[in-house]
Amino acid sequence: MNRLDFLIDYLLKEEKRFSGMQIPNNEEEKQNLFRALRNMRLPKPVSEEFLRLQDEELQEQLSKKGIVDLKDITLTDKEDRNIKLWQGDITRLKVDAVVNAANSQLLGCFYPMHKCIDNAIHSSAGVQLREECNELMTKQAKEESTGKAKITLAYNLPSKYVIHTVGPIIYGNEPTKEEQELLQSCYLSCLHLAKEKNLKSIAFCCISTGEFHFPNRLAGEIAVKTVKDFLKKENYEITVVFNVFKTDDLLIYKNLLKIE
Repeated sequence: MNRLDFLIDYLLKEEKRFSGMQIPNNEEEKQNLFRALRNMRLPKPVSEEFLRLQDEELQEQLSKKGIVDLKDITLTDKEDRNIKLWQGDITRLKVDAVVNAANSQLLGCFYPMHKCIDNAIHSSAGVQLREECNELMTKQAKEESTGKAKITLAYNLPSKYVIHTVGPIIYGNEPTKEEQELLQSCYLSCLHLAKEKNLKSIAFCCISTGEFHFPNRLAGEIAVKTVKDFLKKENYEITVVFNVFKTDDLLIYKNLLKIE
């Protein structure tokens, strides 16, 4: 049995509901099933052999995707060289910390193959990330508050840490003043946590703009202003990367950072 077959077989045997499910022959289908099973898996102990083989598999996947270093990022804010802009998969970035737009349970996305950043980060990090998040939340004994942040190891990501923050969910047409302040708090909480840990680089995703429906332009304005005000106020040097995935967000941040 090869590595991927072993990993899938292990996960299938953990759950009675998957009894009788067959491992596909197609390599891409195997990869998708392996990810989907991990997405649905509750935090619980796992064997050392599984972890070793999972880590080998995820490191190989990362190698194929390619790691992006800070020196590879050429788009830089016109006024501050410590602020950068990059479009692509945040799970490829080699920085001290990547920011995850988490939900209030802080356990990652349980929807198989979902396109949210929470799913992408947990899928690329491995099952250890959900387990560490579960330990944090068990100690906390309540859901994570909007605007706050927690830090964990990054496991199989090229970053050292993941900073998890819960952004505001927008139900109306326009965010209220309080919701805008909560989004600002997300960025500040992450930056203060980075300073506390003496991190030298951090990559922000577009917090709350996906499944949480915060308007992209306003979210970008809040993100850029909050980061710039923080860097001016604090005696602390850190490289900040605004990571975007959609071209619309790239254009918004290019405009805000005065990048031609």
